[in-house]
Amino acid sequence: MHYVQIHKLPGHDDVKLPEKMSSAASGYDLYAAVEEPIVLHPGERKLIPTGIALAMKEGLEAQIRPRSGLALKHGITCLNTPGTIDADYRGEIKVLLINLGQEPFAIARNERIAQMVFQEVPTVQFEQVETLSETVRGSGGFGHTGK
Repeated sequence: MHYVQIHKLPGHDDVKLPEKMSSAASGYDLYAAVEEPIVLHPGERKLIPTGIALAMKEGLEAQIRPRSGLALKHGITCLNTPGTIDADYRGEIKVLLINLGQEPFAIARNERIAQMVFQEVPTVQFEQVETLSETVRGSGGFGHTGK
């Protein structure tokens, strides 16, 4: 069990805290803390506040990801996905949304806009070498195996 401190920022007492929509869900839904409804026009992107800040132990990160229903039904998704909230960040969590759909999309206060998934982050140490071990794949990438 990981403990994460959450702080509602001033003026956002009515904004819902992140919550899972089912007991087996991986993500905690995040809610919009907009003062008034805002409209995302097709192709437009905006930074949407959530009214919360977190404190978590080192070695943990929060990833901000799109909600599949918004993506499927309206073309609303997150840019910079997954967005990373580092353990030492104490500012407001904001979600960078874009409308890839063909209709304007209104975002109201307390509307579910994204999900937050927590992950452990390993500490690694780099070892500089002259060559890397060979694999069947080698340096193939970006669709090298076909469509």
